[in-house]
Amino acid sequence: MDVLIHAVVGLHIVGIGALLGGFMTQMKAMGKGEARMVPAMLHGALTMLVTGVALVGLHQAQDDTLNMVKLGTKLALLVVILGLVYVKRDDDKVPAPVFGTVGALTAANIFIAVMWV
Repeated sequence: MDVLIHAVVGLHIVGIGALLGGFMTQMKAMGKGEARMVPAMLHGALTMLVTGVALVGLHQAQDDTLNMVKLGTKLALLVVILGLVYVKRDDDKVPAPVFGTVGALTAANIFIAVMWV
């Protein structure tokens, strides 16, 4: 079971990499007001959602103690990120505050995962 959990964690990291990488590639365009939600951002957010839910299920199957407040906070942030990316995915230009919010919430999600014990 540990090998499966580690594999799913790896996929979760790939998802965050796609989301954050997509954001980073558009940062220069954001300064010009021409940023857009690239497909990698949507696919990364969806990957994070699916693998995050799978990780919770796998850990519960092992009777591990989970911090549900932390997981709920991370899920709430991810739902907002996913909502913004999904709604704006077809727009040619996304307003800088909306695009910046996606980046800030993504960074917040990473720091919550790493620093909240």
